[in-house]
Amino acid sequence: MKLVGALAASVALFIGSAASAKDLSLSYFMGPKHPMNGAVFTPFAEKLAEVSGGEMTVTQFAGGALNSAPPKQYSILLDGVADVAFHLPGYTAQLFPIATSVTTPNMCDTAVDCTEAMWRAYDVIENEFDAKILALWANSPQVLFSKDTAIRTLEDLDGKIVRVTSAQDIPFTEALGASAVSQPVSVINQNLANGVVDVVSIDPSAALSFKLHEPTNYITVGVPGAGSAFILLMNKGVYGGLSDQEKAWVDEASGKWLSMQGAKAYDAIAQKALDVSAKNGVDIINLSDEEAARWDAAIQPAMDAWMASEVGQGLTGADVTKLMQGN
Repeated sequence: MKLVGALAASVALFIGSAASAKDLSLSYFMGPKHPMNGAVFTPFAEKLAEVSGGEMTVTQFAGGALNSAPPKQYSILLDGVADVAFHLPGYTAQLFPIATSVTTPNMCDTAVDCTEAMWRAYDVIENEFDAKILALWANSPQVLFSKDTAIRTLEDLDGKIVRVTSAQDIPFTEALGASAVSQPVSVINQNLANGVVDVVSIDPSAALSFKLHEPTNYITVGVPGAGSAFILLMNKGVYGGLSDQEKAWVDEASGKWLSMQGAKAYDAIAQKALDVSAKNGVDIINLSDEEAARWDAAIQPAMDAWMASEVGQGLTGADVTKLMQGN
């Protein structure tokens, strides 16, 4: 596994020559120590090298080396800047309304559960992407990180600016009395510290992956929500240009087994992140059952509207829910 951390003028030429040698460029905007490298990116590369007998390899371009704007990961894949790219569908939720439906409140309970839900809907999710899906997984349901205000009751959210992962989350967050804004994960630490946002809604792992526990004084657990979608994609032209044998190698090195590794990693790190945050002085607030019921009641009108709406491909929110929950 080669890790390339710098982008120079020769990168385009390098990628071209590497691709012809069956070396795939893999782009992601996080650092190489991010848990998803160890859980998904590196295992994909290692498995591909193993099954191909070293005939196909992967070169990582970490830390935004090929693209410093996380929402543009899908675009650079389509443009051929990278052969393989990690993307958060929530950044471009209008393009992937079914994939991002996994974040609908109470759709699923854990990262593994949410990943299973997306795989039940794999056929329709696949139709949303003009690329080969290598892995499709989710993180743990979100918690609320706040700096100046402890979010203990519904009233504590009134008028607060809350960063959400996906546009899918906006109507539910605003039904709680807050103002929702969608921002890339790369800016959430700074924006919470500087007061650009009052609250960050994200899965617990962000406490460690993006050091979000540092500007945070309070974490509220048990709020209505579910996991967010993650995807590892391969340029369709690159995949189509492979021989049948090479495609078989890529298929064997990817798929549901790889996706579940990402999900299990998120479930494992969620509690660890909360424990580390608590040890660093962050107050962990668990909503009572009574208070959680108040939040569920507040979002019910938004939930009803989403269930009745057409999400995509002729499916309503209710249809997607049935598909993801296996009903």
